[in-house]
Amino acid sequence: MKNAEKPFIKTVERHFLDRKGNNPHATTEFSWLLSGITLATKIIASQIQRAGLLEIMGEAGRVNVQGEEVQKLDEIANDTLVRCLGYRGNVGLLVSEEDEEPHVIQDAPESGKYTVLFDPLDGSSNINANVNIGTIFSILQRDPKCDASDVMARVLQPGYKQVAAGYVIYGASTVLAYTAGYGVHMFTLDPYIGAFVLAQENVMMPTEGKIYSVNEANSRKFPIGYQKYLDWAKTDDAGYSSRYIGSLVADFHRTLIRGGVFFYPQTKKSPEGKLRLLYEANPLAFMAEQAGGAASDGTQRILDKQPHAMHERTPLIIGSKNEVEKVLSFL
Repeated sequence: MKNAEKPFIKTVERHFLDRKGNNPHATTEFSWLLSGITLATKIIASQIQRAGLLEIMGEAGRVNVQGEEVQKLDEIANDTLVRCLGYRGNVGLLVSEEDEEPHVIQDAPESGKYTVLFDPLDGSSNINANVNIGTIFSILQRDPKCDASDVMARVLQPGYKQVAAGYVIYGASTVLAYTAGYGVHMFTLDPYIGAFVLAQENVMMPTEGKIYSVNEANSRKFPIGYQKYLDWAKTDDAGYSSRYIGSLVADFHRTLIRGGVFFYPQTKKSPEGKLRLLYEANPLAFMAEQAGGAASDGTQRILDKQPHAMHERTPLIIGSKNEVEKVLSFL
C-alpha cells in the first residue's frame, strides 16, 4: 500500500510566482514586495494576540489626520508596515491612512516603481472588544511617463490601475486574501511554520445573498433611496437578515464568502461619505470585482473614480453583483 502523498504547501509568494506568463508583474522582484506585507502582518497578528499581556491596548493619546483617536496598536501596525516595506528595493512610496504625507522611500524610476497604500489596522476602535480587525493594502505602479518628483500623481490613480490588492483579517485564524487581477485567493497563517498557506484559489462571491450589512442606527440620516431599500429588505416578501460587525474588513470578508451587500452611504454629517477611497474602497472593490461582485459609490463604479486627495472619502456599496444592483435600483 502506497503512502498517502502529503499536500504541497504553497505560500503567498510561491502562489504569485506560479502566475508567471499570465501576469506581467509575477516576478521575483514583486514577490519580494509581497513578502514584506506578509512579514508585517505576521508581526501585527502576533502583537494583537498578546495585546492584553503587553499593555498595548487603549488610546495612544493623539488624534490622526482623519480626526480619530489613535489606538496604541494603530501605531504599532503602521510602524511595522513602514519598516517591513521600507527596505524592499522596488518600493518608491508608502502611503498610510494614519499619516498626513506619503513616505518617500526612493525616487529612482528603475527601482522605486511601486506605491503601496494601506490601512494598517482597520476597525481598531473594536480592539478592546476583541472583535475582528484587519489590514487592507493596495499596490500601484508608477507610470513611466510620470515625473518622479510629482509624488501626488503617483498616489492619486484610479482604482482600475491597481496592480494588486488584499487584506489580512485577524480573528480565530489569521487569513490573507489577495488579487493581482487573476482571481481572488485565500491563505491561512499556519502558526507552526509561520507562513500563510494556500487555503482556497479563485474564491467567488455568491451572486446573491439575503444579507445586508450597514450601521442601521444612522439609517434616518441616509439619503431617502437607502431608507427605502432598508424598508423593503425588512419585509416578509424580501426576507433579508442584518449582519453588521463594524470593522469594514470583517464585514467584507463575510460578504465575500457568504454573499450579500455592505453599504456605507453619505450623510448630512459626512456628505462625501466616510470610508477612504484609496485605502479601503479601492482595494476591496478590486477584490469584489475579481470575485464576481461589484462596488459602486451610488452613481458610478468605485474603480473608475479619479482621486483628488490622499485622504479622500467616498460612499460605498459593495458585495454580490445582484445585491448591489438591488440597492442601486432604489437610488
